[in-house]
Order: sequence, then C-alpha cells, then structure tokens
Amino acid sequence: MRVDSAHDTTLKTDLLIVGAGPAGTAAAIEAVRAGLSAVVVDKAHFPRPKCCGDGLTTSALRHLDELGFEPHGLPSWKQIDSFVLTSPNGRSRTYPLPGSAGLYAAVARRSELDTELVSLARASGALVMEGATVVNVEQSQSAVTVMVDDQARAERQTIQARFVVAADGMWSTVRKLTSTDRSNYRGDWHAFRQYFVGVDGPAADGLMVWFEEDLLPGYFWSFPLGDGAVNVGFGIVRGEGGKQIQKMKTLWPELLQRPSIRSALGPNAEPEEAHRAWPIPARLGQLPLAQGRIIFVGDAAAATDPMSGEGIGQALETGRLAVTSIIEAGIDHPTSVRDRYQTQLRRTMVADHRLAGMLSQLLGNPRVAEAVLALTGSSDWTRRNFARWLFEDYPRAAVFNPWRWKQGRPPQVGAYV
Repeated sequence: MRVDSAHDTTLKTDLLIVGAGPAGTAAAIEAVRAGLSAVVVDKAHFPRPKCCGDGLTTSALRHLDELGFEPHGLPSWKQIDSFVLTSPNGRSRTYPLPGSAGLYAAVARRSELDTELVSLARASGALVMEGATVVNVEQSQSAVTVMVDDQARAERQTIQARFVVAADGMWSTVRKLTSTDRSNYRGDWHAFRQYFVGVDGPAADGLMVWFEEDLLPGYFWSFPLGDGAVNVGFGIVRGEGGKQIQKMKTLWPELLQRPSIRSALGPNAEPEEAHRAWPIPARLGQLPLAQGRIIFVGDAAAATDPMSGEGIGQALETGRLAVTSIIEAGIDHPTSVRDRYQTQLRRTMVADHRLAGMLSQLLGNPRVAEAVLALTGSSDWTRRNFARWLFEDYPRAAVFNPWRWKQGRPPQVGAYV
C-alpha cells in the first residue's frame, strides 16, 4: 500500500477486499502470501454479531487449517465427533464421523471466528480498516477506484486497487454500485436462529438435526457451543412470494415446544438473546461472478450450499480461488482472471451445487426424505460415509466432477492433524 505524494491522499493497493468475513479475510491472507498488497474494508467493528448456524464442515476446517488459523483459543470452539439426525417419522440415528486423525466437524460462534480471522489477516500483513463503508465504485481498464467513509478518521478515503474482491455478502454494496445489481433477488432459503444457555439435555454436547415434515426440505438444528450454550434454529426454502418467511416468527415458539426438541434442550434451557433471521443465497453460477476488475465471492456470489445452507466453507474457498485466479492469470489481464475464476468454480463447486439443489428438491417429499435417511442409516458403513459426504469431505458430484477427488479417493485424515 502506498500514498504517492503529500498532495495525493489516494491509497493504492493491488487488492481491495470489501468485507472482512471468512471470504474476505481468506482472500487477504492468500494475497499477502503471494506477495500482493491487500486492503480490507468492512463497515462493522469487530467483534460483531453475525447471523449463522455456527457449524464448520470438513471443507471449512481444511481451508482454515491451510490459512494458518488456530481455533483452540476460541471460547465456544467445540469439536464434533458424531451427530444425530431425526427423520420425519421421529426416528433418530447417530452418524459417527471418522475416528482417524484430524478434525471433520466443529462449531464456533461466528462473532469469535470472524474476529480471529480479522486478526490473522492483519498479522499476515493486510491493512484492515474497520468502520469503513463503501460509497462509490468506478472502474477503468487498469484499476478500480473506490471511495469509503472512514469512521475512524471521520473522513472519506479514496482507494485505488488493481482488483476488487467483493466479499460483502448477500446485499453486496459493490454489486449495488455496479451494473451487476440484482435488486429483486431475496435469497433462496431463509434461516432463523437463537442462542440458548442452561441447556442440560443431549443437545448440550451433541450436534442434532431434525427433518420436521413441515420444514422440508429444510430442517431444525441444535449445535453445541460448550458450557450449556447452543445455537438453535431452522432453515426453510423461501418459496413463491416469501409466504413461508412470514410464518417463521409464529412457527418458532411452536417448534421449541415440540417434545423431541424440548427434551433435547432440557428443562432449564432459556434464550440468551433475541432471535434473528437472515436470507441465504444459494444459486452459484446464476449471478454474475465478475465484472471487469471486480470479483464476487462468498454470499456475494450466492455460493451457499443449496442443500445444507452452509456457507463458511464456500466463502473460504471462493475467496482463495479469486486470488489464485488473479495470480495465475496475471493481475494485468482481467478478462483472463474472470475466465479462470469462472472455470475453476465450475470445476470445483458449481456441479456440486447443482446436484445438491436437485437433492434438496427431492427431500421436500417426506416419503423420499424418510427413505433416504433409512438408507443412509442402514449400516455402520453407510452412516460413516454419509456423515463424511454430508460434511463435504466427499465431492457431491464426483461422478460428473472427477477432478474433485484427491488422488482418486477422499483424504484419509481431517484438518488440524
């Protein structure tokens, strides 16, 4: 980063990353490692609350591990060794994750996770500006000029970057300020969550998922955070006109009183704070992924998994892929960067997402959901391998996407070996 002269206060950098969540911080760390300068701006100050289920899949954990993230200082960090799925007819089955070396699933509050990732980005050498809101974006053939309101300095700052990585979420400001805006898009799923404390039932230590018939293809979850705290919530398909979304608030107290859920939480569970809801963008490949020298990643690219609603692993992966595309194609070749990024996403994620979307539609039928869960729970082998596949350790569309396999088979160890 540099300012050219005393009369020119424009901050110049190779990459400007808008958004300091997992996608943005992953991009910043990857960029600095490759010798590029990186500035990250975010309108929030960290730590900040974030609506999320707080679950970390094997895919997310592998990316965090490769980025040098050390999770064990997070107060809410909880390793997951197995999980319980309850089918529409009320039958519960336990699915073990591999007992071999490494970590395959975990849970951590996003407020803690994101704050640590911001610290890691800073430690790597990126300049992170908190409380900085993007207000204007202009492109030329050689650069992108972005104006931000810098709360810390109480002034506007002009930043000129050779590339912008837009990691600013579902309601991307960068997208709104460019011709790539899709103002009528409201997400494909919607999620609703609340933190509970005093949990003394099985949910205190175990990850649990209920496929309630009136939520399909969505589901209800309870993810443990240690010390009797859990993240409890549910996700549903948005549907036509968003009518289902309007029912979420009234459905919530009724769900919490259902016997199997109430029993799992225990009699002393009580809410820690107000409930929150948020949209889930899950249509990777259907929204513009790049425009000139701007690349969209994470939720700004609608990269959330269309079957599970998980988005942290996808955010980390797209953030890193954006930077490797710039490095491999050359920072002076935006068209080649765009083509490489889109090609890499097609090869690594888009086919998986399409298959997950089709499976999600099938699971909307209670009989199909019941049959699928019965099949996956029929033996130790099916439970173990379904668990790995569900947590994205297996490529979901491997038949159509053979390059997703590493050396012809899934990795033999998890993250943090």
